[in-house]
Amino acid sequence: MKLQNKSAIVTGAASGIGKAIAELLAREGAAVAIADLNLDAARATAEEIERAGGRALPIAMDVTNEQAVDEATDKVAEAFGGIDILISNAGIQIVNPIEKYSFADWKKMQAIHVDGAFLTTRAALRHMYKDTKRGGTVIYMGSVHSHEASPLKSAYVTAKHGLLGLARVLAKEGGERNVRSHVICPGFVRTPLVDKQIPEQAKELGISEEEVIRRVMLGGTVDGVFTTVDDVAQTALFLCAYPSNALTGQSFVVSHGWFMQ
Repeated sequence: MKLQNKSAIVTGAASGIGKAIAELLAREGAAVAIADLNLDAARATAEEIERAGGRALPIAMDVTNEQAVDEATDKVAEAFGGIDILISNAGIQIVNPIEKYSFADWKKMQAIHVDGAFLTTRAALRHMYKDTKRGGTVIYMGSVHSHEASPLKSAYVTAKHGLLGLARVLAKEGGERNVRSHVICPGFVRTPLVDKQIPEQAKELGISEEEVIRRVMLGGTVDGVFTTVDDVAQTALFLCAYPSNALTGQSFVVSHGWFMQ
């Protein structure tokens, strides 16, 4: 029980990577807020966690809405007696070449990935900073695309690069108040978000879906294997449980060797 008596908010926690992280943190003793735009799905995830013996609170959160983020975060802090961990995971994907990328889609991508990270961070820090001995950990869900680029993903790559800057500034500001920050940078994880990209990229690139998987998604790995949600969740757990500021402001690439730093 590495996170006994800790509390956490995980955004986008009703499915995929966020759900895997929330479930693992709960198994390790944390009380976890399942924050998601889909409240019904958040409730279902929370119920699964509680049936397994954990503690979870489903909560509706639109990470692009300042008031909604602030109110939901305050509600979690009141229910759990504070906030120790924020996992800023909510995200979407829209692929298109730059010349075809609509400004509305660009703004939507930045709003969810970058604005959402900022708003949830600011709201969580207001509680983490109340007790500097207690401190906290903020983890952003980046990507290999936090470090390198791929065709068709101008908005996504830009947003994921931005998370590195936010995490590093938070590490500098939060250090004296015992708040750490990190970016986890997975390779391709076989979630519904990635499954949706396969036919889209095949169409735009003029190749088969099998080639998208083999060449585009897994071509840079050392073993041709997708990163798993558990790979990412275990990395998040390690960082949440790490006992000191020796690790802060770092990015951790979980990609089967696709990107090495």
